[in-house]
Amino acid sequence: MADEALNIYDEIEIEDMTFDPNIQIYTYPCPCGDRFEIAIDDLRDGEEIAVCPSCSLMIRVIFDAMLIYVLRGIQADLPKADAPSTSEVAVQA
Repeated sequence: MADEALNIYDEIEIEDMTFDPNIQIYTYPCPCGDRFEIAIDDLRDGEEIAVCPSCSLMIRVIFDAMLIYVLRGIQADLPKADAPSTSEVAVQA
């Protein structure tokens, strides 16, 4: 879906949203009385639009992609800057 086709109500920093660790979803109050929702897995997949299940409004979530990895506790998926490469390990052995 192109940005022109989206009806973006607002842009919200992820730090201003509420995270529910049990269901792994960020929420933010919607003017209709419900809440915008976006799953952390969707954020990890590059999605940045949170939708309200009760109305047509959407918000763009502003976030640092690296933050999502840290919040999920999957730092093992990230390359470690200070870890020696395999060639360095072979030389040191």
